[in-house]
Amino acid sequence: MDYEILRLIWWALLGILLIGFAVMDGFDLGTAALLPFVGKTDIERRVIINTVGPVWEGNQVWFILGGGAIFAAWPTLYAASFSGFYLAMFLVLATLILRPAGFKFRSKVDDLRWRAFWDWALFAGGVVPALVFGVAFGNLFQGVPFGFDSDLRFHSQITLTLLLNPFALVVGLVSLSMIVLHGAAWLNYKTEDAVQARARAIMPYAAASFVVLFAIAGVWLSYLDGFHIVGAMAHDGPSNPMLKSVTTATGQWMKSEAIPAVVLAMGGAVLAFLLRRRPLLAFLSSALVPVGTIATAGLALFPFLLPSSSDPGASLTVWDASSSKLTLEIMLGAVVIFLPIIIAYTGFVYRVMRGPVRARDLDRHSY
Repeated sequence: MDYEILRLIWWALLGILLIGFAVMDGFDLGTAALLPFVGKTDIERRVIINTVGPVWEGNQVWFILGGGAIFAAWPTLYAASFSGFYLAMFLVLATLILRPAGFKFRSKVDDLRWRAFWDWALFAGGVVPALVFGVAFGNLFQGVPFGFDSDLRFHSQITLTLLLNPFALVVGLVSLSMIVLHGAAWLNYKTEDAVQARARAIMPYAAASFVVLFAIAGVWLSYLDGFHIVGAMAHDGPSNPMLKSVTTATGQWMKSEAIPAVVLAMGGAVLAFLLRRRPLLAFLSSALVPVGTIATAGLALFPFLLPSSSDPGASLTVWDASSSKLTLEIMLGAVVIFLPIIIAYTGFVYRVMRGPVRARDLDRHSY
């Protein structure tokens, strides 16, 4: 297989893994973000937690797969992003750790204050990762200050305060509203009575917030400088980001190829709102929102993976940040074998766990 085709396949697989994480783990995060507001009593919050308790660990496999794919297929991207975004990643991982701790420790003590503490810990474990992941995507469109010396040693001036700029925060709110909508649709599907009614009532506000914020981010993006490779670039050349020239121009990120993904994201939010009385269809519609949103970002950025604001020529692209051809071929074989297995057991688990979670079904062994 051609090196160029392999790189394109792995770019698409990276997008699929990120979408898989956003769809599968997204409603977990959204459920946690809604926990203190949708559940008013201890039993209602136990119902909410038990909707995701049996599946959240399997859903997080997509997060691990995404990180592993970046490490193996795009090592330069892995080194640059995990080094430059270190504090942001630490914040994400620290709050993600609150989820298993909250699930396990909450029920250990029959005290309302103890349980309220872990409820808010779970809330933080849902809100912070959703917000930070969006902020990271917002910074990709602006570029971050990094570069390489003559020996390809990485250096950067990225700080956490630099990442928390106005445009990135708006994109972070887009991500948060997307996740909240997905979580509300999940609770609308998996619960009954008062919990379902509150989740259903939140869905229009979450959908409207997403559409408005997504539109604001799109308009704002049209005024930002985008990156463009000058001249022809070898798509099957060596993985050396210093062998190209890059310029910037206002509106460069606005590409017609991303329009279908934009429609999919906004249409999914509208459908979830309109179909909220049909819980399964509403949930499936809400899943289209992260699919369209991440596809929009990927298609708009292509072929860039991590643009550099301080040295545009050092920006990482699909054509100069990948592993060797042999590595990509071996890993593609592993994906062909193991990804269908992951999808199959995920489908089996959701089939076994189908149906709503009811208060009368809980026992002392539940979360």
